Amino acid sequence: MKRVIFALAALAAVSAPAMADEALAKAKNCMACHATDKKLVGPSYKDVAKKYAGDAKAVDMLAAKIQKGGSGVWGAVPMPANPQVNDAEAHKLAAWVMSLK
Repeated sequence: MKRVIFALAALAAVSAPAMADEALAKAKNCMACHATDKKLVGPSYKDVAKKYAGDAKAVDMLAAKIQKGGSGVWGAVPMPANPQVNDAEAHKLAAWVMSLK
């Protein structure tokens, strides 16, 4: 019984932050243009994670793009700035995106 409780607690600890970050992405309207596993207006979050895998500066770079916007990396449609996202939220979102496989 203790093993089952421990396993459930471990699963909740692992999945809770990911769900919380997805909730933040929804709250900040990121999901209007992005999805976790398919291209919408912008690339999927998994494609972004794959593109920048192994780049130690990816989280900082993505956090800046979340706040300031960007263009030219994923096609002709620019990503608008998102001024409603503060620095901590931008880094949390970028870290979540980079954690996706």
